[in-house]
Amino acid sequence: MLLIEDSPLIRRSLSEAIDALGSWRVAAFADAPGDAIALLSSRPFDGVIVDLQLKRGSGIDVLAWLRESGAEAFRRAFIAVLTNHALLAYRERCLQYGVHRFFDKSLEFDRVLDALHDYARERIRS
Repeated sequence: MLLIEDSPLIRRSLSEAIDALGSWRVAAFADAPGDAIALLSSRPFDGVIVDLQLKRGSGIDVLAWLRESGAEAFRRAFIAVLTNHALLAYRERCLQYGVHRFFDKSLEFDRVLDALHDYARERIRS
C-alpha cells in the first residue's frame, strides 16, 4: 500500500492502523504529487490512499496520473481518497478519476479501515 499524505502525525496514525489490520501493510509513503507518481511509476501497489491537500500540489494530480497511465495493476488496486476537503465537487471529480471510495478525514477516518478490510476479504474470495 502507498499512503500519500503530507501530515506526519496522520501518516503515522494511519500507517499503524492499516498495519494492524493484518491484511495490509504500508510499504511506502509520499507527501507530494511528484514523489507519489515516481513511486507509482516504479512498482505496482495493491492499494493507494490519497489526501487531496499535499505539499507542492494536489492529490488530484496523482489520481489523474493513475487514470492516464492505464496500468492494469492499478485497475485492480484499492484506490481511496481520505481528505479534509470533502466537498461534493471534489468527491465527484475523484470518482471520475476512478477512486473507489472517498472519505472525510475528520468524520470518516475509521471507515477507510473498514473499507480496506472489506476489500481484502473480497479479494481473497475471488
